[in-house]
Amino acid sequence: MGQGLARTRPFFHYCSFLNARRSCDINISDVEKPPRAKIELGDVTPHNVKQLKTLNTVVFPVSYNEKFYKDVLEVGELAKLAYYNDIVVGAVCCRVDTSENSRRLYIMTLGCLSPYRRLGVGTVMVEHVLRHVEKDGNYDNVYLHVQVNNTGAIDFYKKFGFEIHETKKHYYKRIEPADAHVLQKNLRPPALTNGIISHNERHHHNEKFNHHDKKSHDHNHHNDKHLNERNSSHHHHHDKKNSDK
Repeated sequence: MGQGLARTRPFFHYCSFLNARRSCDINISDVEKPPRAKIELGDVTPHNVKQLKTLNTVVFPVSYNEKFYKDVLEVGELAKLAYYNDIVVGAVCCRVDTSENSRRLYIMTLGCLSPYRRLGVGTVMVEHVLRHVEKDGNYDNVYLHVQVNNTGAIDFYKKFGFEIHETKKHYYKRIEPADAHVLQKNLRPPALTNGIISHNERHHHNEKFNHHDKKSHDHNHHNDKHLNERNSSHHHHHDKKNSDK
């Protein structure tokens, strides 16, 4: 304490002297301002994949096997590390899913270290994914799984047009709650598949035309339960498929 005060005295004495001449005003424009935060995305390569492994270990409650990381190295623009002022603080990893007679992009993981959340890192990663599917032009939708109690992540994705598509019971095996919402952003209008309309497509179809026949309206809504948030991570979800059992 004494040393700190001793170091400041010469400055205050100098200012007191200048104050007598009314010239001790500090011009804020002359003070160097801190640099604006720089958020960038970089490729995942064999040289930095260990950083991705370390990041996932810290951010997610499950671990991923070697096949996950081998596949990530081969997806190109679908896997990115997020840098905040040149420091690795987050990552997003996706894969192409051709199930259900459609071409879909699945966000396997998207996470950010806790001290760097709410600074725009997650937004940069999601916008990268959406730009990719828009440029490709051949995806039906983008989807991901989120724990049902992770309201922060759910609200975050809803800002980008994602909606709760369905709820998977007992999706996770080693974490609670085990249920997961499937959040989905449709990129194309619903289409008939072999003459059959899916549950959600039927709901929207009937809702659109219920003024012609109210009896045809399907009221099978998902019962979205707002559970208390136990995990406060904002841009934080994970896929169980490639996690170690």
